[in-house]
Amino acid sequence: MKRKDFIKQSSLLAGASLFYPKISTFSKAHQIIGANDRIRIGAIGINGMGWADSMALSKVPGVQIVALCDVDQSVLNKRQQELKQKGIKVKTYTDYRDLLDQKNIDAVVIGTPDHWHALMMIHAAQAGKHVYCEKPIGNSIGECKAMVKAQERYGTVVQVGQWQRSQQHFQEAVDFVSSGILGPIRTVKVWCYQGWMRPAAIVPDSTPPIGVDFKSWLGPAPLKPFNASRFHFNFRWFWDYAGGLMTDWGVHLLDYALLGMQASLPKSIVGLGGKFAYPNLAEETPDTLTTLYEFDHFNLVWDSAMGIDNGSYGRDHGIAFIGNNATLILNRGGWEVIEEKQSKNKVAKALVKPSDNGLEKHAINFIEAVRANDPSHVNCSIQDGAHVAIVAQMGNASYRSGEKLYWEASSGQFTDDSVNKNYLTNPYYNGYNLPKQ
Repeated sequence: MKRKDFIKQSSLLAGASLFYPKISTFSKAHQIIGANDRIRIGAIGINGMGWADSMALSKVPGVQIVALCDVDQSVLNKRQQELKQKGIKVKTYTDYRDLLDQKNIDAVVIGTPDHWHALMMIHAAQAGKHVYCEKPIGNSIGECKAMVKAQERYGTVVQVGQWQRSQQHFQEAVDFVSSGILGPIRTVKVWCYQGWMRPAAIVPDSTPPIGVDFKSWLGPAPLKPFNASRFHFNFRWFWDYAGGLMTDWGVHLLDYALLGMQASLPKSIVGLGGKFAYPNLAEETPDTLTTLYEFDHFNLVWDSAMGIDNGSYGRDHGIAFIGNNATLILNRGGWEVIEEKQSKNKVAKALVKPSDNGLEKHAINFIEAVRANDPSHVNCSIQDGAHVAIVAQMGNASYRSGEKLYWEASSGQFTDDSVNKNYLTNPYYNGYNLPKQ
């Protein structure tokens, strides 16, 4: 059976016990690629960050974009024309499975809405492709776990698009936190106030724009009529496709909170919020959310708001490690340390501004890992991406269920069976099935 036929069949056999070929079947992508060998990239989902990722990768010496895939023909035409103006010819596809069937593609970029990440990443791994997958990696805890198992089974290199992991000043800040200079850290505050992010206006259902394969866009999500308020960028505010600011920005910021504290998973989670700012606009996810995570020796607080910028410490986003001696504040603009007035330790530190491009360094890191055929070489592995995505999904599960949740590490589930049933893994529709690894 051809790989294309196999992948198509496996993605449409809901509930079946499926046979997965061993990775040796697709051994070409798992050979060490020499420094002089060209690495060929296929990009799937190219309207937003998928295109930014592709352009960052294309700047790495020896990398060539050879294929594009999108279910919106207008987007596909636009990106193809942009590359043509640079003298780059590419093949185009509207079905990602056809792209995965191309033997000359070494790696793929996945930049689709979140609800497609799991299936595409797993199918890419089955097809022997290395993967650069946008964050959050999965739209549920169950998807995150399935993606980790797939990478471990097939051995592909997977880089998650949490590019802050490759940026120097973030790494320096975590090293400072780990030094103990701040003293015992009792609370970590993470906030995301995004004034430019607002839900779309409520509009009636309509026919999809010409050239949009909306049924394919929905994929494993419930079959619904097309509505412009849920399409393209605004998919973020609907549970079928994403998880709001908690997963959109949360996986970037919570990631460094967890890194700084060397923390695993919380013991309990409480998420409180609602549609407080924009009750008359098109959104399901909360525009205002506060979530408290309980760990053994500290509390982690997530605070998000759409439509306003005046967050903690005068910043629209950030992470604050609050210690007995001082507080370290970190965001994309840099990091600084504010000393406690009563502290006898001189630990204040002026703002350290970023001096590098995190996205471009993340792309270089991915290509280095692909050339070495070494999944452990990436700065943000699928295991790293799953860790923070699961923490973010925990917050959403608490908010959606209206319950304080307790996590049982031994079983990898909540202690509330009804919450596990409703929120641990999203159901799949339209004949699609999340492969069991």
